[in-house]
Amino acid sequence: MLFNCPASQLHTHDGDHPITQSIILVFVLDELVKQNPFKIFHPMNKFSLTFQMAPLFHYLFLFLVSSCAAQTSFRPKALLLPVTKDPSTLQYVTRINQRSPLVPVPLTLDLGGQFMWANCYTDFVSSTYRPARCKSAQCSLAKSTACSVECPGAPKPGCNNNTCALMPDNTVTRVATIGDLGSDLVSIQSTDGKNPGQVVLVPKFLFVCGSALDGLARGVVGMAGLGRSPISIPSQFSSAFSFGRIFAICLTSSSNSPGVVFFGDGPYRFLLNTDASSNLIYTPLIKNPVSTASAYTQGDASSEYFIGVKSIRINDKIVLVNKTLLTINREGYGGTKISTVNAYTVLQTSIYKAIITAFGNALSGVPRVASVAPFGLCFNSTSLASTRVGPGVPQIDLVLQNNDVFWRIFGANSMVQVSEDVLCLGFVDGGVNPMTSIVIGGHQIEDNLLQFDLARSRLGFSSSLLFRQTTCANFNFTSNA
Repeated sequence: MLFNCPASQLHTHDGDHPITQSIILVFVLDELVKQNPFKIFHPMNKFSLTFQMAPLFHYLFLFLVSSCAAQTSFRPKALLLPVTKDPSTLQYVTRINQRSPLVPVPLTLDLGGQFMWANCYTDFVSSTYRPARCKSAQCSLAKSTACSVECPGAPKPGCNNNTCALMPDNTVTRVATIGDLGSDLVSIQSTDGKNPGQVVLVPKFLFVCGSALDGLARGVVGMAGLGRSPISIPSQFSSAFSFGRIFAICLTSSSNSPGVVFFGDGPYRFLLNTDASSNLIYTPLIKNPVSTASAYTQGDASSEYFIGVKSIRINDKIVLVNKTLLTINREGYGGTKISTVNAYTVLQTSIYKAIITAFGNALSGVPRVASVAPFGLCFNSTSLASTRVGPGVPQIDLVLQNNDVFWRIFGANSMVQVSEDVLCLGFVDGGVNPMTSIVIGGHQIEDNLLQFDLARSRLGFSSSLLFRQTTCANFNFTSNA
């Protein structure tokens, strides 16, 4: 008997009834089993069942097909994506397997991005790409208000008539374009929180065609948006597999070993069996009612993640800043957000100057050296001790909903080694009137686990995992499946 069932390795989820076709096959088989040989093609999972058997074996055959059907119903509790740090741009890059046949699509990770967008106009070949037609449920879900009525030339990905459109945003260069909304097959690995598991499929994963690639890491063809949006990557995975609207990021400081994004709840286990999701500190996520995107429709809220920083301490001493800058006003200005596209924390000018002054005073015994752009405060690193959590420098606390809840930034996340003997404070001046007063950048969140619980509208953060003798590069990507 020949029995081909790739679904035991590759699992699908297509709407509300992922195994309907397999169940139908079981009923049909009893009528067909006396035909010898025969072949049945599974239309949903695109695999064939080929058999050559005597009627005596038909009960065994039914059992095998039922097993195959049961395997296709596998529902993961969590998913994962590896994330690498590009050494040239300092962007965090992931790869999502998309299209038919599947190909790895390299994308810059954008924590606050509204959706996944990718270049559809060059070398895009897929038999499963489908445009989202105007006024369809997909367009309503994406909140698209634009419709591409006529596209010149033959229909192709990124150029179809009667297709709704959105504005993919390159948040590195702050350039937005307009592109078609479409769907295609995506595959991703499941996880038990400790190792990668079985590969699963989302057949109709929504994304947008975009072309603003300038400024992105070499080889990258778009951005992976994890923001507050019905069609962001976390929202779609949560909907497809019916797990909680929770995801977590753990970015590595190394360009040689990947960090990880988890979709779904913990545990998130790293080296030494450390569950980074245990003992998290929680603070509310705040919604900015005004979009912070490069281009948006009037009335759109921001898809980025804001938290309520109330004050800043250096070595337990309050830094005097204009507190009105720490709250979001009616025009959407002010407040604090977290970003993966800013390499370093960006501060409104008066906040920046206050922190530079206070930090310099707290480290007055260490020789200063000429500043190195883009930083404004640098030191002779040979005069600084080394600790488990980086250079021995004053700790910086972002005080949240009360004085007992704070995000502590240690030397590994506050300081940047710019040369063999020079360390600089890794904060940069964002100007007098930026839209957001404090943008917590990638360097400051490396080797910290951040869990975004959208159902409860809260952020859980670990502070530095170096204290727990592990890093974000220590997830075991060896599969046990």
